[in-house]
Amino acid sequence: MRGIILRNLSFSAGVHLKKILALSLLLSFLFLSSLLPASVQAQESSLPPSFSKALQVAGIPVQSVGVYVQEVDGTGQVLASSNAAMPFNPASTMKLVTTDAALELLGPTYRWKTQAYASGSQVGNVLQGDLIFKGNGDPKLVLENFWLFLRQIRAKGIRDIRGNIVLDRSAFDQNAYDPSEFDGDPMKPYNVGPDALLLNYKTLTFQFVPDADKRQVSVVLDPPMSGYPIRPPRLGQGSCDDWQGKLQAVVDTDGASFNGALPASCGEKTWYVNPYKMNSTQYFGAVFRQMWSDLGGSFSGGVKDGVTPPDARLVAEWSSVTLPEVIRDINKYSNNVMARQVLLTIAADILKLPATPERGARAIQSWLAGKGIDASGLVIENGSGLSRNERISAKTMGRMMAAAFQSPTMPEFVSSMPLVGYDGTMRKRLKDQSVAGQAHVKTGTLNDVRAIAGYVLAASGKYYAVVCLINHPNAPRGQAAQDGLLQWVYENG
Repeated sequence: MRGIILRNLSFSAGVHLKKILALSLLLSFLFLSSLLPASVQAQESSLPPSFSKALQVAGIPVQSVGVYVQEVDGTGQVLASSNAAMPFNPASTMKLVTTDAALELLGPTYRWKTQAYASGSQVGNVLQGDLIFKGNGDPKLVLENFWLFLRQIRAKGIRDIRGNIVLDRSAFDQNAYDPSEFDGDPMKPYNVGPDALLLNYKTLTFQFVPDADKRQVSVVLDPPMSGYPIRPPRLGQGSCDDWQGKLQAVVDTDGASFNGALPASCGEKTWYVNPYKMNSTQYFGAVFRQMWSDLGGSFSGGVKDGVTPPDARLVAEWSSVTLPEVIRDINKYSNNVMARQVLLTIAADILKLPATPERGARAIQSWLAGKGIDASGLVIENGSGLSRNERISAKTMGRMMAAAFQSPTMPEFVSSMPLVGYDGTMRKRLKDQSVAGQAHVKTGTLNDVRAIAGYVLAASGKYYAVVCLINHPNAPRGQAAQDGLLQWVYENG
């Protein structure tokens, strides 16, 4: 009996001793954890209570949100992180990936070159041959720039072109493009496809001017196009709701007809249209004919696609604005067409092959890998975010932005984003909060998607990269939560 009691006491003492040792180890672990750098402790930090509450009010579950907030100019402390490694649809915040890569891979002084070559001979002011335009993807070959380019050609003494106009688009691979694929609305300007000789975003601007006294509506077309008649709408009555639908527009290769009416209550209206039934060659040709005629030139040949002959001589070259000016338009005003052009330019410049979105995506993947940034969940379809398929995690985006802040091109990158409360897509948000003017933030909006990504200069003087990606049917109700997150980082960072 005594032996049994001793054995029991020994067993009991051993159990107590193990408990004491376990408790001691736990306390030691907690103490040592408190000494770890904040960046290590915060890798799985909880979300701000105010942000979580705002998500709850909006009916958005936390698992539908990716958040990553990291200090970028000091210790690298991660201030908040949730679902950070999970890929989400970023909407237009994907433009930050494309433009940051472009700044570093192409350089901040990069300019697009568009050349004009001549084949055949020039006798006096007559070109006995073709005039060839070779494009390299200039995203901003707008009307005024094209006019100046044609002035350069006229200054070389060419007035009468007796051959054809040949358009060399070989810098970009000529893949079939469906402008209705994304949202079934091919007339929207953001659905214009990429083009190595993109002219004026391939967009038509119709300005409708009603005249109540004459009971008619006049229509002004920009750019003016040779041989492109317009049938104006009638002047109607009633409300101005769905005025574009009431116009009953038909815009094709032969002209534009507005078979409906414009309500007088609308006043003057402007409509930007992608003339998707007119291909890029037809659009370029109609604009060229009109401008060339306005400059005193003559041309009666055809306009066709082709390549630059090896024996063609350079007549003139147009140099675009610099890359930082282009990415400013892309990020502040979320220009999708320009973003597509930049992704393809990366592919063409880096790989020296006809550009495709897939080649552009591979170049960016390699660029991120070279920085040691895990981008295993990254999916780039067109580089603009106008996609149901593009994906990136909040952590990948945040780490990329942290690296960008240490890059020589940081000033150009940061200044390209909307200034909170002041301009771009953030001009109306947080105007009365203290974070206004203290953050540069890109927004992203699609059905079921609301995203923000950018930099906040906190009240402490520290800079933070902030990424918040919401993918949920209630995402449109998540703006208050995202705005609150920016304000929280400003106050607590």
